[in-house]
Amino acid sequence: MLLARRGYDVLLVDKATFPSDTMSTHFIQQPGVARLARWGLLDRLRAANTPSITRISVHMRGVDLTPPPPADGEPAPESFCPRRTVLDSILVEAAVEAGAEFRGGFAVREVVMDGDDGCVTGVRGERDGASQTEHARIVIGADGMHSFVAKSVGAQAYNEIPSLSFAYYAYWSDVPLDGAELHFMEDAGVLAFPTNDGLACIAVGGSVESFHAFRDDIEANYMRLVDSAGALSKQVAAGKRETRFQGTADQPNFFRKPYGPGWALVGDAGYHRDFITGLGITDAFRDADLLAAAIDAGLSGRQPLEEALAGYERERNEIATPLYEFTTDLARLETPPSLELFMRFGAALGRT
Repeated sequence: MLLARRGYDVLLVDKATFPSDTMSTHFIQQPGVARLARWGLLDRLRAANTPSITRISVHMRGVDLTPPPPADGEPAPESFCPRRTVLDSILVEAAVEAGAEFRGGFAVREVVMDGDDGCVTGVRGERDGASQTEHARIVIGADGMHSFVAKSVGAQAYNEIPSLSFAYYAYWSDVPLDGAELHFMEDAGVLAFPTNDGLACIAVGGSVESFHAFRDDIEANYMRLVDSAGALSKQVAAGKRETRFQGTADQPNFFRKPYGPGWALVGDAGYHRDFITGLGITDAFRDADLLAAAIDAGLSGRQPLEEALAGYERERNEIATPLYEFTTDLARLETPPSLELFMRFGAALGRT
């Protein structure tokens, strides 16, 4: 969308068609909300009946932490937790409106490279059983933490930390929530937030060491953790689970070199961290902004492309590293988090 708005000829391919769901933390932090507003997409998110979240309460060590209401006349900061069926459709539609061509149901099978210098020149894929090859000045992998593009070009990972936690969630009806709730217990946690269609997403998580024991009886262990979440447990007990459980312990933490000759990476393909801070979408929006600006600077001739992309990596890392360190500290679940730790998170997030 951002490159098409700058006048570039953009082809967007995805093996999915939309609307399409995917496992996700959903949460869009306030810097991500600000970008949606700047891009002219926030009103579309509201129009899809996505609840505005203006209250986030944290419960830990028997203490309830809720930020005070804003001063008189000041708007309350907003966050949103849209279903991916909603958010992704909005983004794809906006890209097409900006002039990008979208091909859904396109499975990329090969990253095409120049035989002489290894520069990426396009992709080869399959759609409706037919092989298709497309060439471009730059191929951008926005294809998740197990990025096919990253694997094909040998993008180097660094600052790696293995998976630290697991998470499972499901959608519930008739669970009224006044904003989002985070409950931290010993070696576990519960998260609840309102989302589209009048549903609440209720998520639980714990240390990666307890993942296999949790999977022995997902429903019973899920409800056991929810039952530890104070008043929330009564609300969930009175509600109805509408979907199956979704979950994973596949949450590696890493940075990848996000560019090379003819290619770049963005979102989880270039930088991934544990779910626990709900930063994935907000980080992806930030990095899309940074990468689009760098590509524009390079392709327009204002700056050598490699130099511009190196600046993208440098700025991404400068902003993301404090958040990455906070996230991995929190995901270790060694002790319940402190107020000081959350203040550190807020300060780092403010730079995003």
